[in-house]
Amino acid sequence: MSQQNLYALPIDGAQFTTYCGGNLGGDNETCAEVAPIPGVADAFVVRDNKQAGAGSELRLTGGEMDNLALGWARDRGLTA
Repeated sequence: MSQQNLYALPIDGAQFTTYCGGNLGGDNETCAEVAPIPGVADAFVVRDNKQAGAGSELRLTGGEMDNLALGWARDRGLTA
């Protein structure tokens, strides 16, 4: 992917998948939402699902997202 400012891209219409921590339940559940950035190959947006986290997001290339996920799984000793 060429150097592109992912934060300058609109995310209108992004289809988010929600991943929850299972710790509080209901409106207080700790969840992260992940979606491909529409119209961009191999780029993602990650955000908090709670109102307090509104507007806070990370935007990552596919490679950055892979490194994050694989590094996290490795460091936590997780396997599929």
